Amino acid sequence: MKTSALISLLIVAALNPLAALAEGSGHEAGRNWAEEKGIDDPDDCGGNSDSFIEGCQEYAEEQQEEEEQQQEEDDDDEDE
Repeated sequence: MKTSALISLLIVAALNPLAALAEGSGHEAGRNWAEEKGIDDPDDCGGNSDSFIEGCQEYAEEQQEEEEQQQEEDDDDEDE
């Protein structure tokens, strides 16, 4: 989680604990949705909730990083 997002979440939690809970579940829902749909491009994430979109984008970015690492490993194996 990015520092600015964490700070925002802490401020929201201090002002309205129920809103913080909802934001956390939206983030997780976005990640779950992206996983179910096989999303690996952050530009494919959308919705009405910023936290949902952020969760989706975070998942997609992680997938891209894993794909890049796997490609690098495959390239290294071919060079041997």
